Formats: sequence, C-alpha cells, structure tokens
Amino acid sequence: MAWLSPAYPVGGFAYSHGLEWAVETGDVADEASFSDWLGAVLERGSGRNDLILAAHAHRAAGDGAALGAINDLALAMAPSRELHLETSQQGRSFLDATLAAWPCPALDAVATALPGPVALPVAVGAASGAHGMGGGAMLAAYGLAFVQAIVSAGLRVAPIGQGAGTRIVASLAPRVAALAEAVEPLGLDALGSATLRVDLGSFRHETQYSRIFRS
Repeated sequence: MAWLSPAYPVGGFAYSHGLEWAVETGDVADEASFSDWLGAVLERGSGRNDLILAAHAHRAAGDGAALGAINDLALAMAPSRELHLETSQQGRSFLDATLAAWPCPALDAVATALPGPVALPVAVGAASGAHGMGGGAMLAAYGLAFVQAIVSAGLRVAPIGQGAGTRIVASLAPRVAALAEAVEPLGLDALGSATLRVDLGSFRHETQYSRIFRS
C-alpha cells in the first residue's frame, strides 16, 4: 500500500490517461459519464491489461529473461507516445525508488534485468514478487490505485467534485476486486482492449490546444 500511495515519487499526478481529451470533447461531462468511461478503461482497456502484465511480472521476478520479455511486450502495447511515456516514466521511477528504499537481493536482480524503460505494471509486479508479496493482494491494490489515480485527475479536469469522485471509487472497488481475481490465472494471449476511442484520444491529446496533463 505504501508503494501505491499518491505520495510515492513516480509522478503519477502529471498524467490523466486520456481523460483530459475525453473531457474536452464532452465524452466525460458528469459523474455518470465519468464512471462509465473509467469502468470501461478498467475492465476493457489498459486497466485489465495492466493487471495481466503485473501478474506475469510477479511470477517472473526471479527469471530475468522472462521478465525482460514481458516488459518489452508491455511497452510495445502502449498505443500512443503519451501513454508509452506515462507507463515507462512511472515504471522507471517506481523501480528506482523501491530499490533505494526497500532493497533486497531479489530486487537487485530485477533491476539488472530491467536497465532501461520499465512499464509500470511490470515494475510493480516484479518488485512485489521479489519481496515475496502475495500476487492476488498486489493485483487488487494495483487495480484500486489505477482507479484512484484517474479519479484524482478527474477532480482537477472534469466537472465533478470530491463527493462524486469518492462515489466513483466506491462503485468501482468491487469490480476491481473481481477483475483482479479473474485475470490472475490468464495467459499473455488474453491481453487486448476494446477502448479504441480512448486510444485515439491519446493521440489527439498531443496537439490539444489547452492541457494540464502529459497524457
């Protein structure tokens, strides 16, 4: 939970995961539309994929070659430059911060296997595996942190208040838990998404006239 806290130095506050463009175009205009948008991203987009990748990285923490292959796949799946930056910058920062504050030989081996850009779910999964944390608990925590990070961005850019944001987190929390349990045993061939408008929006955000987020 400490690793997934908003206070952890990964720079997550700078990213909206395409939400800023969705607000600009009116896809997200109130609490209901934000909840629908975020639920789709969680269950049919990058949220689900991140959990699958984190589960595999958790199991591969002691196998440098396998871990490197999972990370290469995770980075290649980023559909746009901004979303690639979002995951790789946070992943690299997460691994470096965790290695400095929670060192152990197994995590040293993970860092050796991942010397360059690191996708965030791979970094979290591998670090938790290196420290012997339970995979199921890690996935549930990661999923909830994913939701909370985007809700935090929504409070800054979407027409919702803190009460609405809290209700959205509460409504999605059981779906996070169910998703984490469902994806843990899945293979990498289960990766895929159906959030094409979010992906296209991340391209269009690059040239959006006024913006406060990096994605």
